Amino acid sequence: MAAHEVDSGRRIDDARRLAESGELEAAAAIFADLVADEDGADRAQAAVGLAVVLEQRGDLAGARAAARTALATGHPEYAAQAACHLARGFEKEDLTDQARAAWQAVIGLGTPAYLPAAHMALARIAAEQGDDAEAEAALRAVLATRDPRVGSHAAQRLAEHLLSEGEPGQAADVLLEALDLPDVADPGRLRVLLGMAHLDMACGEFAAAAESAGDPDGAALAIELLARTLPLRGRDADAEAVWAYGLDHPDEDLSEQVRLRLHRTDPAVVPEA
Repeated sequence: MAAHEVDSGRRIDDARRLAESGELEAAAAIFADLVADEDGADRAQAAVGLAVVLEQRGDLAGARAAARTALATGHPEYAAQAACHLARGFEKEDLTDQARAAWQAVIGLGTPAYLPAAHMALARIAAEQGDDAEAEAALRAVLATRDPRVGSHAAQRLAEHLLSEGEPGQAADVLLEALDLPDVADPGRLRVLLGMAHLDMACGEFAAAAESAGDPDGAALAIELLARTLPLRGRDADAEAVWAYGLDHPDEDLSEQVRLRLHRTDPAVVPEA
């Protein structure tokens, strides 16, 4: 390693120590001097340090200029840090378009460690703007990074959205993909959502069976199962409508079976069709 590179690294360490001890002006001076050297091996790192210190001093314009300098280097680590710094600052000021562009710059750099947060931020921005399709695409991109923590959070949000849109099968697929991540975070919550997805799929199958003609016994069983499952999803009114559908059915055999199933003493035991 060349002597000037060793010296540069030491000066960065000195600047960090100064910043940590509250001597922001002295730290900024060192970082700025290193940034001025366009051929310096540590220019990108120094520019990120300068951006942080200037922001702490309240110089937002200077901080952003330093961050853009780091970003322009294309360094896989420090350019990505700079883009994240810019994006978070823009979000704090509700500068949505600028924040989105900065997060997209993070993705453009392709540094794996920063991709989950960037895609998640884009999903959040899209959701806040009511762009469900863009939010869904960004959440799927998070999951594709296979990050165990952020991926879990993305899967939960995506599954909840899909369930609300009446797509339990897709929600289940998302949750199973997340549960397949090594050391995935919050697996219990993922499994609860998976159970909800399966309940919704079951309701769809019960509804289809209840409407099928030619099998009063099977239809009555399907009506009961549907009516007893819907309240588990908070759909009490729908359950009452299902019971009413069965009780008022023109097939007298079916309606009588539904009446017996509704009033039997042990609803936990489902009689055979």
